[in-house]
Amino acid sequence: MIEEILILVITFCVLMLINVPIAICIGVASFLTVLAIGNVDTAYIIAQRMAGGVESFPLLAIPFFIISGYLMGEGGMARRLIDFASAAVGWCKGGLGYVNVLTCMMFGSISGSAAAAVSSIGGFMIPEMNRKGYDKSFNVAITCTAATTGLLIPPSNVMIVYAVVAGSVSVADLFMAGVLPGIIVGVCLMIAGGLICWKRGYGGAQATSPKRIATTFVHAVPSLLLIVIVLYGILGGICSATEASAVSVLYALILTVFLYREVKIKDLPKLFLSSVKTTAMVMLLVGCSTAMSWVMARENIPQNVSAALLALSDNKIVILLMINVILLIVGTFMDMTPAVLIFTPIFLPAVTAMGIDPVHFGIILIANLCIGLCTPPVGTCLFIGCGVGKTTIAKVLPSLIPFFIAMFVSLMAITYIPWLSMWLPALVKSFGQ
Repeated sequence: MIEEILILVITFCVLMLINVPIAICIGVASFLTVLAIGNVDTAYIIAQRMAGGVESFPLLAIPFFIISGYLMGEGGMARRLIDFASAAVGWCKGGLGYVNVLTCMMFGSISGSAAAAVSSIGGFMIPEMNRKGYDKSFNVAITCTAATTGLLIPPSNVMIVYAVVAGSVSVADLFMAGVLPGIIVGVCLMIAGGLICWKRGYGGAQATSPKRIATTFVHAVPSLLLIVIVLYGILGGICSATEASAVSVLYALILTVFLYREVKIKDLPKLFLSSVKTTAMVMLLVGCSTAMSWVMARENIPQNVSAALLALSDNKIVILLMINVILLIVGTFMDMTPAVLIFTPIFLPAVTAMGIDPVHFGIILIANLCIGLCTPPVGTCLFIGCGVGKTTIAKVLPSLIPFFIAMFVSLMAITYIPWLSMWLPALVKSFGQ
């Protein structure tokens, strides 16, 4: 048993250190471990587990939300949301920092992609903030961190992945549970950015008026309605999350192609191809991770980890702190989706044994791994932000520290105040009864 576990861990780590794609790392490590167990039908077992992992109705929502996100990213959503946010909060001292965070929150939730938020919002906001005298490193830092809020505010693909891996967890409950934590993270980032702006004297008051706010809001409403349509459909019992994702694609097509007319019919094949590539990567990760989860379950790794954590302490505060520290370290070298797929089956038994709701733990997990998207060496948002801002990671890292602190503070609040995550799902259920 120990030998098999060592093969699994060492193979995975070695392959990852030599920059093998993470899905291949997981698949090869699982294959060699099953081979070491001595089963002659190794290839069949791995293939069966991979096929079974992606054969899930809830996972069908992912390609639809990905397509919807691509359409929204190319269809003029970002500019309309920026105009509304600028009219609403751009008049404040350091207002462009608030505009950046608020727009990333709205666009990230609509597109469901932190990377898309960095490229779409950052492509406009970073040069604009540069022209207004804001420090370039500050502009990139606030954009990268604010973009992650869209992974907590629904609809979110990573929540669907977590729900599938965790088992009997409702996607609708996760969507509702992420709303308030996502807003809290955004507010903490606004506070951190605002303090820096006030200290450095960034930005001056910009003219606005109730008429401008109303006009820009009307222009932004069609984009924001996507969130309302998806959530109302799911929570109202009209459709499942998968069916709601298909509706979101139809709505995004109508909005971007026929209403805004910023996506041409000739552009659709290219967008669809990009979405297929992204979907293929996600599904390969899911399939390989399912095989690894089966191997870990066979070797009793989740049960052993759970027993080890509970042996160290029976205090929820201590256990959750240890899990958060481990995940913060993991997030620096592993992307969010594979981290969710690998560590959910490892840590979930331990937290549920302590009476922690799986929905609450899912929000903790996602909020934690959002920080990793902004940290080297594999921080996706950080790399995209530096590319868009035409700067280097070394220059941006010092400016990221205040925002890391803000995200950590919000993570601690989300971790130790379950009400923040569980209040809205409970409220929605009470109305449904």
